[in-house]
Amino acid sequence: MNRPHIRILATGGTIAGSAGSALKRGYRPGQIGIAEMVAQAQALGLEAELDGHEVAAVGSQDIGWREWQALHRHIADAYADDGVDGVIVTHGTDTAEETAWLLDLTRPAGKPVVLVGAMRPADAVGSDGMRNFANAVRVAGDPDASGRGVLVVMGDAVFAASDVRKSATAQIDAFRGFPRGPLGLVNPASLDWFGPPARPGDPARFAWPEALPRVEIVYAHADMDAAPVHAALAAGSRGLVLAGLGHGNAPASVIAALAEAGVPVVRSSRVDEGSVDRNVELDDDGLGFVAARALNPQKARILLQLLIAEGVDEIAAMQAAFDRR
Repeated sequence: MNRPHIRILATGGTIAGSAGSALKRGYRPGQIGIAEMVAQAQALGLEAELDGHEVAAVGSQDIGWREWQALHRHIADAYADDGVDGVIVTHGTDTAEETAWLLDLTRPAGKPVVLVGAMRPADAVGSDGMRNFANAVRVAGDPDASGRGVLVVMGDAVFAASDVRKSATAQIDAFRGFPRGPLGLVNPASLDWFGPPARPGDPARFAWPEALPRVEIVYAHADMDAAPVHAALAAGSRGLVLAGLGHGNAPASVIAALAEAGVPVVRSSRVDEGSVDRNVELDDDGLGFVAARALNPQKARILLQLLIAEGVDEIAAMQAAFDRR
């Protein structure tokens, strides 16, 4: 049996981080080059051929359009190369769900694309990086990973990009899935899927845009006024996402400002888990809002950016995009 050929695209993050001490809490992300990481992984005896490419060496708080463009280009090249069976993106955990979701929306559900990171730097006691990396290799090299869209592997679990979120600041098992939990469980020796691929042969939902329009997230809180809405519009935001209270609500003055904003508005929730449904807490039909459904604010922002970039401006069409799973 031929060993799968996996292309590794490195962007930095904690998985490539170094603290300079096994006991030190602070660290610097992106200090270990992809060649060293691949050599360490190959020394484990993984049943895969790995080739590494350095895309960036930053913490994921600094990941943005430039890095996303480079990742999209490299993944497109890997899809076009018959000798590549899957792709792994090493990534910081803070914005991994946003990168995964953007790639998921703009890539066909073909060869596996797996994002992986770590909660502890490589030289820390109990570092999880190499185990997560070995797990990602097993997933990316598995034929049954195809047709599932972009995946995130963390903490011995496999998540869909549409579901995954970071739910803790420092714990090893910091990632969760909503509304679905993990798609499967993985360790360096085995991989168990909980069901068949849901999207075999699906094309990309969106073309890769020339640029992403500015969309701001307005975070709701008690005793809030409409100033953040006006500031976002003054900064040139072409859409707004409300990280709302509870079921996507906000003080009356904020709701009024959003209704008069003149740009698409998506209601999501600052609550960690739950769905924001249409016309439940507010009259979305009357106000002209879109309900984010199961997407959290940061993922709602990515989807709204792509909709605006494609020229979608009808609320019904936007809502249909948010309703789709």
